[in-house]
Amino acid sequence: MPELLTMNEVAKELKTSREYAYKLVNKGLLPSLKLPRLKVREEALTEFKAKYEGYDLSDIEAIKEIELDSIGVDEDA
Repeated sequence: MPELLTMNEVAKELKTSREYAYKLVNKGLLPSLKLPRLKVREEALTEFKAKYEGYDLSDIEAIKEIELDSIGVDEDA
């Protein structure tokens, strides 16, 4: 049976705040269930991380691909 994660566990897994985890759910980026509190399936979190790998989600209103040169990384190094 898939494990259900609390929002605190989601935030810990993403190494972010609980408030930011709620924003991801409220924007529809991360599917959740309300039982009676919000829960996220472990599989949904894994899919979320795979889908948005390589993207800058620091502003969830303007998600964009990470540009390596903009963060000071030399692609040839």
